[in-house]
Amino acid sequence: MQSLQNYLLIATPTMEDPYFSRTVTYICEHNKNGAMGLVINQPVGMKLKELINQVDEEAEVLDAKADEIVLAGGPVSQDRGFILHTSQPGWSSSLTMTSEIMVTTSKDIISSLGNQQAPDKSLVILGYAGWSAGQLEEEIQTNSWLMVEADAELLFDVPIHKKWETAVHRLGVDVWQLGPDVGHA
Repeated sequence: MQSLQNYLLIATPTMEDPYFSRTVTYICEHNKNGAMGLVINQPVGMKLKELINQVDEEAEVLDAKADEIVLAGGPVSQDRGFILHTSQPGWSSSLTMTSEIMVTTSKDIISSLGNQQAPDKSLVILGYAGWSAGQLEEEIQTNSWLMVEADAELLFDVPIHKKWETAVHRLGVDVWQLGPDVGHA
């Protein structure tokens, strides 16, 4: 089994789950026990300043970052936070995904997100998507997902509302070419 860690799952038009329609999901972990990922293009309806104030009322939030959008990472544990960010060591609980990308789950990073100590680029995500052993592979076989290797540009520089379309373009096709029978031969 090839690990899909550091890949993006792109929901195809055949995706029947309304939660995942037109989503792009960054895979943080994939092994024989299952998979875990973070949806990177679904706003949760909260701004960064609101989230930081819930965690630390005394935290300083720069105006430039106050209106950053918090994302809904998936239907599992929606009260649990994940910070997907450019590499910056020093947080209590971080996982290095690549030389450019890390995921941090410790609260010590939250207060820094609104100020100059924050990583250069980040996505603030509540909740995650999870798959049991073999479930993700089955969904790929039934044409629910397409895959492309992740990169920092698509994760952090592409606007949220353009991530799905941009990820599809990375496959070398235009969005209008994706029909209901898209998938693997």
